[in-house]
Amino acid sequence: MPKYLLYISIIVPSVLVCLGVVIYFYQEYLIFYPEKLSEKHIFKFNQPFEEFTIQTPDKENINVLMFKAENAKGLVYYHHGNAGSLEHWGLKAIDFTSRGYDVLMYDYRGFGKSTGKIKNEKMLYKDAVLIYNEIEKRYTFGKIIFYGISLGSGIAAKLAHEITPNKLILETPYYNFYDVSKFHYPYLPNSILLHYQFKTNKWLPEIKVPIHLIHGTEDETVPYDMSVRLKKIGKNIDLCTIKYGSHNNLNTFEEYQKYLDKVLN
Repeated sequence: MPKYLLYISIIVPSVLVCLGVVIYFYQEYLIFYPEKLSEKHIFKFNQPFEEFTIQTPDKENINVLMFKAENAKGLVYYHHGNAGSLEHWGLKAIDFTSRGYDVLMYDYRGFGKSTGKIKNEKMLYKDAVLIYNEIEKRYTFGKIIFYGISLGSGIAAKLAHEITPNKLILETPYYNFYDVSKFHYPYLPNSILLHYQFKTNKWLPEIKVPIHLIHGTEDETVPYDMSVRLKKIGKNIDLCTIKYGSHNNLNTFEEYQKYLDKVLN
């Protein structure tokens, strides 16, 4: 065997093994990209909002923002993506308050002003349920819509499977997290390595309320085909296709705004 083939036969498997080890033990660093904010940070948005903290059973603090609409007809419970903080995501609340809905947003553990660290998938679900239960004690609202974008789409889907909303809206959703990992790391045994599953395709068929998907055709993070596949698993699932839309810019398209008009009004 030529030396260069011998080197390749040794180096390539070694690189894959090392990458596999990194993914297995440090996958939170590959999935979550939080922006940390000082506990003294002051949010500034061009619309009314309230800020408060909800304490978890293990004594961590979840930072929550409630954006208020005039004469609100309901609440949008918003689960954001895998990066940033409410400093950025809060800017999206206007898409819903302008249509007459209050918006509840929160930062995951380790994001923004929230304390703690994400350690597993169940922790994310438990925190989402805890926040919903606490908000239900504090506010009276009409319709409730669960909204999830990117990473948050799986959390919103699981929550809708456990607590029935009036509607579920998923922006750039994945079929499941395993498929996302296979898309980005096709040569690794992801079924063995991956701790996070987010089985959206398992939960949606059991959710009976209207489900609305929004996805751009040029999404290179979560391929558009994943929403096409999700649409096929339930008659109550609708898909809004944003032609030329990518992963992070869908609300800048007229088609997105018109679709929200249709869904929310």
